[in-house]
Amino acid sequence: MLDGIRGELQVTAESCGQFHNEPLYIISITNADMAVEITNLGGIITAIWTPDRHGNMHNIVAGYNHIAEYKDNPHYFGCLLGRVAGRISGSKFELDGEIVFLSRNDGMNHLHGGIEGFNKKVWKIKSFIKEESEVGVTLEYLSEDGDEGYPGNLWVVVKYTLDRNNRLKIVYDAVTDKSTPVNLSNHSYFNLSGFTTDVLDHSLKLNAAAYTENNDHDVPTGKILPVAGTPLDFTFTKTIGADIAGVAASGGYNHNFVLNDYFPGKVRWAAKLSDPHSGRLLKIFTDMPGVQVYTANDWRGNITGPQGYAYGKHSAVALETQAFPDSPNHPGFPDIILRPGQRYISETVYEFTCQ
Repeated sequence: MLDGIRGELQVTAESCGQFHNEPLYIISITNADMAVEITNLGGIITAIWTPDRHGNMHNIVAGYNHIAEYKDNPHYFGCLLGRVAGRISGSKFELDGEIVFLSRNDGMNHLHGGIEGFNKKVWKIKSFIKEESEVGVTLEYLSEDGDEGYPGNLWVVVKYTLDRNNRLKIVYDAVTDKSTPVNLSNHSYFNLSGFTTDVLDHSLKLNAAAYTENNDHDVPTGKILPVAGTPLDFTFTKTIGADIAGVAASGGYNHNFVLNDYFPGKVRWAAKLSDPHSGRLLKIFTDMPGVQVYTANDWRGNITGPQGYAYGKHSAVALETQAFPDSPNHPGFPDIILRPGQRYISETVYEFTCQ
């Protein structure tokens, strides 16, 4: 781990075992202020070390103590989600007049790419990035035709870079030889205090005036509703805990917010998260149309992370930039079908500062 270690822009890789007879690595990318650790198992961000207002370094994302534990990872700590992030109701959808059936791993539904989604794949290290202004790593994976039920071979490249201004960028890139849905995201859970407290007193502001309504199984109904006058109104800065009792039916927040000013390829701010204790501030920018906010409603304190604290309910918040869940089953939602000859490309930027 990189607790307290700071240096100039650099990228290193360390062997850390095997999975399915394929080598695993921990890739560390660092600048003068912070460090990010990534493994090629699931493209998982295993640690983000940032300073608080006093210069003390803490790991602010949820994870396990050992790489081997990520081979299961039921909470999706830090991983890549794909081919489709979020739920697909009934594990099926219609594509060009035919019903496509997917694997079931969430009751009757398909969640985050299925039983062995991208989070459980060993990604190949395509290249290391060593530039004057940024360092990083590029991972690649071929999702073969029929993978978890999805049609077509999908070639995916994901690039992680860290620059001198404490901006971690993830760029997702994919092409296919058959029409298939694609909605890629990262499932990092943040606690800007370093997990010394829960996130109920973290402040959150979202660039979203609407959300997609859920049914009782956290699957969208297809309706897009205004957040005004509801517990989901984060158009102004408020603590996560301020209105969380109003979403008690789902145990807390587990909602997709419709980001304002969406235009394909346009990157704009999506979320601002801050912690009053440490002074840490996270700003997220994306070109995606939505962000799923999930407040770790099902954590039960049975996992102690590398920070030394048990992960209890509401110990962290995931902010998953994405298209809307269950998009293939709702004509009014963003079209996530990638066609042969098209290119899926998207980026999300995480900017870390202190106040």
